[in-house]
Amino acid sequence: MLRAALALVASILLLGAGVPAQALVPATATESAAVDDAAGPQIDNIVDNGADGRIEGRIRGIFAELPAFAGVDVAVEQGVVKLSGLVPAEQDIARAEAIAGRVSGVVTIENRLERDLSVDSSLATLSGLQGKLDGIVRALPVLALALAVAVAIIAAGYLLARLVSKASRFARNPFLADLIASLIRFAFIIGGVVVALDMIGATALLGAVLGGAGVIGIALGFAMRETVENHVASLMLSLRQPFRANDHVLIGDLEGRVIRLTTRATVLMTLDGNHLRIPNGQVFKAVITNYTRNPQRRFDFVLGVDADENLQDAMARGIELLKALPFVLNQPEPGARIVEVGDSAIAIRYLAWIDQTEADWFKSKSQAIIAVKEGLEAAGFGLPEPIYRLRIDPRTSPLPLSGVEDARPRSGDAPDPAPPPKTPAGSIEAPRSPADVKPESEIAEMVERERRAGGSEDKDLLDDGCPVE
Repeated sequence: MLRAALALVASILLLGAGVPAQALVPATATESAAVDDAAGPQIDNIVDNGADGRIEGRIRGIFAELPAFAGVDVAVEQGVVKLSGLVPAEQDIARAEAIAGRVSGVVTIENRLERDLSVDSSLATLSGLQGKLDGIVRALPVLALALAVAVAIIAAGYLLARLVSKASRFARNPFLADLIASLIRFAFIIGGVVVALDMIGATALLGAVLGGAGVIGIALGFAMRETVENHVASLMLSLRQPFRANDHVLIGDLEGRVIRLTTRATVLMTLDGNHLRIPNGQVFKAVITNYTRNPQRRFDFVLGVDADENLQDAMARGIELLKALPFVLNQPEPGARIVEVGDSAIAIRYLAWIDQTEADWFKSKSQAIIAVKEGLEAAGFGLPEPIYRLRIDPRTSPLPLSGVEDARPRSGDAPDPAPPPKTPAGSIEAPRSPADVKPESEIAEMVERERRAGGSEDKDLLDDGCPVE
């Protein structure tokens, strides 16, 4: 700016003397101006002592209102703010720079502030803590009142949860009662905390806590997905009751008698006397076959009859043999079906029904197979074994067959004995008395003894008073 003023004065004087104005501008100055224009906007190099004073006064006025910046010295030169001195805390250094940078007209900041490590500064910090403690002491009555209100709300929630868990509608299902009681207690605890924080004006803290709890809850949900799924399945099984205690069930491919249903698993006793613990999540998704629900149960077995035999007579003969057994029910009637045409025999499936309260299923099936097989053979029906035809090719690897007796019939040999005559259907002799087929009760008695003895920490969710699905 000073150079421009001097150049203007010189041009006026030379013009008065008759010197052309073009001669006053050197070529280098013109080129410099062109370069400056091409370089884009530049920082204003005009010194404005009034602007520097205004900036310095503004910053000093702001720092004067903040006790932490009482020892800060401010100097401004051509828009550059220089901060020096001591501040009580490390974070105050960046805070002072941020405040000065927001003042209009500041070009840059040279921050030379340092933290005050003197004893006086430490004592001042302690005095600030003393002031906060004094504020807490003054707020103690409000805190005590807020705490009392929160405790009263939470106590009311626990009382209501106890009443609900003992209500007749929920008491029959302990798992459901405990779940509802836990939800009621949780809701009242959250309500009590919200009311207490609102009374002391700290509701923002609750939002932060709940937000953090939500994130933690999502993480735990993914980590404990199987555990949560298992508890939900336990609730559904306790409500639907798909089986009773001591029922003979098949869960997927696992068979046994039900001992108990807990909040985590279904406990079975296998037919060989072992304990089988199945997670309820697996039980809920599995196909469940309950053999105890219907006392009538059907068994079936397959026998192969010679293809040259009269299949209708073989089926009728087998049905008559089944009807003659004392443990086979007349209604539904026994039956027979051709299921397969084999290489050397025709497969016939025989079916019959028993009452499981009077006869054991496994024993009855075994005795029925024996009776029908012996009865068909006694009637002259052939029950052939699989027949295989062996062909020997002498071109490949001839076998030494010398010394092997020719199996072809020769003249003078006695003919094979004729098969026994078939007994016509309808004239069936009573089969021999079958073995004992009474139901086995050892496993059922073991289950009852264990249920009476208890010994499980988890409550049994099976209830004979609830309807079965």
